[in-house]
Amino acid sequence: MNTDLIDALRARLGPARFFVGGDVPERFMADAARQAPVRPAAVALPDNTEDVAAVLALCNQHRQPVVTQGGRTGLCAGAHPRSEELVLSLEKLCGVEEIDLDSGTLTALAGTTLQTVQQAAEEAGLMYGVDLGARGSCTIGGNVATNAGGNQVIRYGMTRRSVLGLEVALADGRIVRSMNKMLKNNAGYDWTQLFVGSEGTLGVVTRVVVQLQARPRQVQTALLAVPDTQRALTLLRALEKELPAGLLVFEALWREMYETATQRIGLTAPVAPGQDVYLLVEAPMGDGGREAFDTVLGAMHERGLLVDAAVAESGAQRARLWALRESVYEYEKVFGFVHGYDISVPLNRMAEAVALLRASTPQLPEGVSLAIFGHLADSNIHLLAVADRPGQPGDPDRCDEVVYRCTHAVGGSISAEHGIGTLKKPYLHLSRSGPELGLMTQMKQLLDPNGILNPGRVV
Repeated sequence: MNTDLIDALRARLGPARFFVGGDVPERFMADAARQAPVRPAAVALPDNTEDVAAVLALCNQHRQPVVTQGGRTGLCAGAHPRSEELVLSLEKLCGVEEIDLDSGTLTALAGTTLQTVQQAAEEAGLMYGVDLGARGSCTIGGNVATNAGGNQVIRYGMTRRSVLGLEVALADGRIVRSMNKMLKNNAGYDWTQLFVGSEGTLGVVTRVVVQLQARPRQVQTALLAVPDTQRALTLLRALEKELPAGLLVFEALWREMYETATQRIGLTAPVAPGQDVYLLVEAPMGDGGREAFDTVLGAMHERGLLVDAAVAESGAQRARLWALRESVYEYEKVFGFVHGYDISVPLNRMAEAVALLRASTPQLPEGVSLAIFGHLADSNIHLLAVADRPGQPGDPDRCDEVVYRCTHAVGGSISAEHGIGTLKKPYLHLSRSGPELGLMTQMKQLLDPNGILNPGRVV
């Protein structure tokens, strides 16, 4: 790094918030994408928006590339540093600043963990609808930057739907604010939405206003065994129509994952194997409670839309059902090679997509197969390419080519909720047209003409 820049950053931040070269702490050398750790040129840890803006202005002046980090939970290497980059960490820019009960909003600094946001909302008698497995370490700023989804998108939408206001530091050090709390605000362009899902390539989100929700009452949980993908989709629409308050969760485990969870990992099978799809369903029933839930499921069984069902009667039983969905976190203990995917497929082509992915197995490296699961109601499925033999080498690039070509063939997206980062960038053209990519490039050039923000990611 330029020595003048080093001196200026050290003078601005002090020795406790700025590290160079060999003094860089190890935690900043990688994100969750399993890439080899890289020591960045420096790390800056501002604890207020003005310092974030000052760091960016100095780096822009010296053409110093910057990679922004939050909780480092991303799976597409969007926050994985390069040796010439400065890491701009927002871990000190944290805290819930306000809960406005009249407006039903929460304001937080970008480095605040999702779990902290959720807990603050709960203590106020409300809830924040976005929920992810990485809730304890991912940050609200990172959720905004990647437009995170999760388990309850069917009811509350992606992060984009919850964002009402933002504060953003631009590449040249300008700070733009719209700490809006209103559901209706059509005063010109809604520039805030431009930064949702931009993965830090257009600006750095420093403060967020999100909409809160009333907590659902009498949530019922069940695992449903369904003959095939098409009937799972028919069941989805039937449940949305018949359940008095709709659905909260509609997660799918195809047979490969269910059998791995119950036969390889050793989890209890709540319903007998033998069907193609297993659905983890949650629904708020209000005053209807368990009896109304059972009535609806019974009607679905009579229509031939489900074969069997296990309904949770306690918190412990609910946890056991969720353990099946979360068994994905145990795969590295039983498989020699595990490589994950996050794709989206139009629901009217979902059955075709599952069949095509299964048929593509011979094109994968020898001994590699696919386990399919995910947020079916949201068009979002996840895949794990796994090799059964311990120590068996995989070929991620070959797996990527097969999976993303299948996704493209059914009109899907290579990224449903994880972003693009660097790992998916070579395949972005499969989901975005030439004019779309050109427009993205123009927006990047307008807001970051020197290309210092997360260079090499997305565009």
